[in-house]
Amino acid sequence: MADKDLSTIDWFEMESDFFKQTIEASKEAIFWLKDSGQFAYVNKSACDSLNYSREELLSKYLWDIDPDYSEETFQSLWGKLAINETVQHETRHQRKDGTTFPVEVYSTVLSYKGKIYHTSFVRNLSERKAVEATLRESENRFRALLDTIPDYIWLKDGDGVYLSCNANFEKLYGAKDIIGKTDYDFVDKDLADFFRQNDKIAMQASKPMTNEEWLTVAVTGEKILMLTTKVPMYAPDGSIIGVLGVGRDITALKKAEEEKSELENQLYQTRKIESIGQLAGGIAHDFNNMLGVILGHCELVRLKGQGDNPFDFHIQEIQKAARHSADLTKQLLTFARKQTISPQSIDLNETVPSMLKMLQRLIGEEIKLFWSPAPQLWPIYVDPSQVDQILANLCVNARDAINGSGNIYIETENISFQEVPDKFKAFDVMPGHYVKIAVTDNGCGMTKEILAHIFEPFYTTKSVGSGTGLGLATVYGAVKQNDGFIDVHSEPGAGTTFDIFFPRNTAVKVSVPNNEGSHFFHGNETILLVEDEEMLLNMESAILAQCGYQVLAAGNAERAVAIAQTHSGPIHILVTDVVMPEMNGWELSKKLEAIRPEMKVLFLSGYSADILSNKRNVSQGINILKKPISMTSLTLKIRNILNDLENP
Repeated sequence: MADKDLSTIDWFEMESDFFKQTIEASKEAIFWLKDSGQFAYVNKSACDSLNYSREELLSKYLWDIDPDYSEETFQSLWGKLAINETVQHETRHQRKDGTTFPVEVYSTVLSYKGKIYHTSFVRNLSERKAVEATLRESENRFRALLDTIPDYIWLKDGDGVYLSCNANFEKLYGAKDIIGKTDYDFVDKDLADFFRQNDKIAMQASKPMTNEEWLTVAVTGEKILMLTTKVPMYAPDGSIIGVLGVGRDITALKKAEEEKSELENQLYQTRKIESIGQLAGGIAHDFNNMLGVILGHCELVRLKGQGDNPFDFHIQEIQKAARHSADLTKQLLTFARKQTISPQSIDLNETVPSMLKMLQRLIGEEIKLFWSPAPQLWPIYVDPSQVDQILANLCVNARDAINGSGNIYIETENISFQEVPDKFKAFDVMPGHYVKIAVTDNGCGMTKEILAHIFEPFYTTKSVGSGTGLGLATVYGAVKQNDGFIDVHSEPGAGTTFDIFFPRNTAVKVSVPNNEGSHFFHGNETILLVEDEEMLLNMESAILAQCGYQVLAAGNAERAVAIAQTHSGPIHILVTDVVMPEMNGWELSKKLEAIRPEMKVLFLSGYSADILSNKRNVSQGINILKKPISMTSLTLKIRNILNDLENP
């Protein structure tokens, strides 16, 4: 240029070296623009940030390095500067290679040597924007995390004003505008006071505090139990500035815990009753043997006296007492589920009606008995005598609960479980088809404390002398022995219902002949008698010998095997106790089959210990005589078996 362009500023003409050095040393880019939009001056940082030389930039216009500007928008900015003197805004600048970066521009008006310039101070925002983006991403992740958590989370300041909360908490209050408000804006004053008090307790304690709170969810109206933990929040100087709250809906958990506790109690009661049953069964077994000795010797004495014995009356009284004791023992064995049973396929709708008159006599005229049979009832496989026993005990128990006039209802129903209800899981119930028989009364009912013990033997709420405490224990044992289970519903003043469930049976109905007679039978056959109780062995041997039989007596199974192997003559029948040490009667009979295949077998059992379960019973050809035995029943049973042998 021949003439110097006075509109272009030569920085060497600047009067102050200090001023020059300051502008050039600035980390911010500095632009001076003419009113045409062309650069009049740029510092070193401006050149470096845009990757242009100073000469290149001085030939450019603002819109060459700022894509968001044009000549028109520049003039608009120039007009704003004329009015406001300063303008601050964010935009983007474009480098020589075409890449852009965010900037913050602070613009003002500068007068120099009679000229007005648009002066801009430019700060590169790339790092700040990156940090802000990272923070936004982190905040979004944190917010997404908070909103995904099923718990209720919130933050309050020291005055109870909400500073933050997650989406789940918003649902609790049914509002999106929670921030800046307090609990008093959403719930009743009493509940808000309760929340506020717990906030203060947590802040005063300077440690997390936990409590349970019942709340109603605004969105669903559902009432929930919330476990709330409140944690004091601290400022950098250690002062408490608020409280962080975390709430968890524990309604389902609480219910599950209660159900678990109930099931555990049921399981505990079941196991306790099972343990008592084992003890009762063992005692009853030994007691039955002693009763057998007493009854047998009484019969021998009466037989020898031929009715002229002056002590015959007293002997009869001994027999009566022994038989009564045998009935009690039978109840204990039924409770223990170790009484030998003879189950059949029966229809409760046919069995129960035959009992109604007897049951009505038991409960008395003041109490009405109602019978409601379900149509097309399925058959069950149980011992009919135990059905009688179950209903008799339940009706007598109901009568005592009514204590005056009232009603007792007996009804049947077919029940199917595709999935076992939770309340029955403690009974080890399998899915399937069941027949329910229910006995309901409108008596006084029972408390939970009494219900926990009703099936325990000898437990009774009746006065001394009014009951043995074996009635419901007997019912429990009989039901369990026939693969059933019991559910009881009762409340004080609301009566009681016993629901008894038996598995459905698909077998053909059978009947068991009753061979009991009232005559003594004699014979001359050979009997192998096995009994580990010495007194009982001696008594039974005496009875059979008195009736003309040849008796081979053995005190244990090992001795019986030796006799069977060495005896030279025939052995017509094995008469053996079921429960014996080392080898039980069932195992002995199977072992002797190979030695004496022609020999018949009679089991003497009052305590089967599941050796002769209801899968090996009388209806399947096994001969069983229940202890305690009498001379009549023993000789009759043997005679019947031997007659079958002689006349097949």
